[in-house]
Amino acid sequence: MNCYEHTLIIKGDISETDIKKLFEKYSNIISQNSGKILKTEEWGLRPLSYNIDNYKKGFYFHIKLEGSGKTIEELEKNESIDKAALRFLTVRVKKHDLETNFFEKKEQS
Repeated sequence: MNCYEHTLIIKGDISETDIKKLFEKYSNIISQNSGKILKTEEWGLRPLSYNIDNYKKGFYFHIKLEGSGKTIEELEKNESIDKAALRFLTVRVKKHDLETNFFEKKEQS
């Protein structure tokens, strides 16, 4: 099994329940194709660097998973068809860092 990090940007105007359904859908695709989700992070609604299809903001998800090439192929195939997904990126990594949350809210003192 290979280690992957997958980031998905969903349109910013979708309801909270639809976002959860989409995330559940993609989680099922990963598990049905012999993949295993190790950690998920919801980075929330964030501004985009540039407009994508006239959207200025997108909802970001980051998934750390183990799987095969087939797992990633099926996941990306479904995301490329989905109208709610703006962009996605999958990167193969040597080892997962499950401790660090890069976009967690920091408390101000």
